[in-house]
Amino acid sequence: MSFDGSFTHAMVNELNTLLQSGRITKIHQPYENEVIITFRANRKNYPVLLSAHPNYARVQITKIPYANPATPTNFAMMLRKYLDGAILNGIQQVENDRIINFSFSKRNELGDVEELLLAVEIMGRRSNIVLLNNSTKVILDTIKHINADQNRYRLLLPGATYITPPSQDKRNPFTDTSEAYVTAQNNYPNQEVLANELRKIYQGLNKDTSLELAHYLHQHNKPDAFKSFFAQFNQAQPTITTQKRKSNFTAFPYATIEGTQQHFETLSELLDAFYVAKAQRDRVIQKAGNLVHVVKNDLKKNRIKVKKLNQTLVNSEKADDYKIKGEILTTYLNQVKRGMTEITLPNYYDENRDIKILLSNQISPSQNAQKYFKKYQKAKNAVHYVSEQLAKTNQEIQYLDNIMTQIELANPQDLDEIREELEKEGYLKAKQTKRKQKRVQPSKPETFYSTDGTKISVGKNDTQNDRLTLKTAKKTDIWMHTQKIPGSHVIIHASEPSEQTLIQAATLAAYFSKAQDSAHVPVDYVPVKRVHKPNGAKPGFVIYEGQTTLIVDPDEKMVQELREQN
Repeated sequence: MSFDGSFTHAMVNELNTLLQSGRITKIHQPYENEVIITFRANRKNYPVLLSAHPNYARVQITKIPYANPATPTNFAMMLRKYLDGAILNGIQQVENDRIINFSFSKRNELGDVEELLLAVEIMGRRSNIVLLNNSTKVILDTIKHINADQNRYRLLLPGATYITPPSQDKRNPFTDTSEAYVTAQNNYPNQEVLANELRKIYQGLNKDTSLELAHYLHQHNKPDAFKSFFAQFNQAQPTITTQKRKSNFTAFPYATIEGTQQHFETLSELLDAFYVAKAQRDRVIQKAGNLVHVVKNDLKKNRIKVKKLNQTLVNSEKADDYKIKGEILTTYLNQVKRGMTEITLPNYYDENRDIKILLSNQISPSQNAQKYFKKYQKAKNAVHYVSEQLAKTNQEIQYLDNIMTQIELANPQDLDEIREELEKEGYLKAKQTKRKQKRVQPSKPETFYSTDGTKISVGKNDTQNDRLTLKTAKKTDIWMHTQKIPGSHVIIHASEPSEQTLIQAATLAAYFSKAQDSAHVPVDYVPVKRVHKPNGAKPGFVIYEGQTTLIVDPDEKMVQELREQN
């Protein structure tokens, strides 16, 4: 389900209950399309996420940690200028549309009270966040600037007059008293057809909600059925319903959506759970920038190189043939005449069977023999060189494959160390700036606790992995890693962990690896003292011996449960 108008109605109710008369204490823009505004209300701090993301636009209170950029954006600075310390007057939804207006009061530099409005428009790729003067409707700034070339109906630029998105000329199901649904129900007894018709009549209904409404009207054939259906949005029972790998979130359990149900205390907690992986992955992709492009390009080049090197090895297998032809030509040199292009001679290496030898008519018989000896020597020399190059290139592929896995599994705050590592290894050019670059602060591995309370650390990049395994961990701690699969270093901070802890730590190792979506993943474990880093090895690369192997299935639910025990 998407964040439709009816779900927006329920969210506005929740936010008004928790944030009413709250004061803004912090404003950050950690990501390109998302703002975090912290409200202080009822002696509690509430970080509110306002997202204009093209796929995950929403408004909610969030508990997911975020990393602030070193330099605030222009939009964040504008919000701080006008809204820092402002008092929230109220939160309103525009009809049953996906537009939420936060109205504020704040005294300006002259001591006069200013009425300000922050409009969050949740409209897919057209989503936006607009700050405006509520009295004059003049736009102060927007998170996305939209000019006349992009939208002829309205400008979304500083100084322009704010115009709300065009009305769809539909009825608000929460206030409409026309009972238009009765006519639709009589004319369209089929539930799916009725759902389509209801979407044409009423504002803010997506496909899931309209199907649920059509089903409800058929099941509850009474005069107040329509009203009682929408009353459920005022008493939310936040639910995520999962069937196989598809999940849907709803303001209350929908009878028309089958699957395993998970319930939450608030709509915001529901959205945190639903979007934590999806939004995080997208944030990582955004922040990774050219990292993915560089790594993929280098992987492609090295894989092409491996193919060419392997072909060279195949060709070098003909070295012995060149040697035999050279020796046979030398033996029967008196039978070879200048100007010949080929000759067939007895092959005393293969039971005197005849062998056909190609010749150059431009050189002497002796030079033809020497030519075959030179080919033999060149092919023999190539075997040694190519074998070395093949080993190095395969190591390069292994390293880059591991980096790609780390990017895919990273949190946004882990990417700076990955970028710094690629710069040190020469894959990326270091940014040249006049000012001295700020040193990347070392990030810490993620910490989990098994059900018996044992601490487990998981490295998320090579810097973390090296530091965790080679410096932080005790020699008696247990080290884990997926067998021959790129992934995280996992440390159990105990010398003799329980079988349950071993299985849970192995599940973490499998989950934070390239085999995250696989089953029956082999995970090796040894005491840290048996793990060594070869001289000159690339970051994150270690060797080990005397391992024991566990076979586990990656389990996202278990990972989340262990994370919550922290």
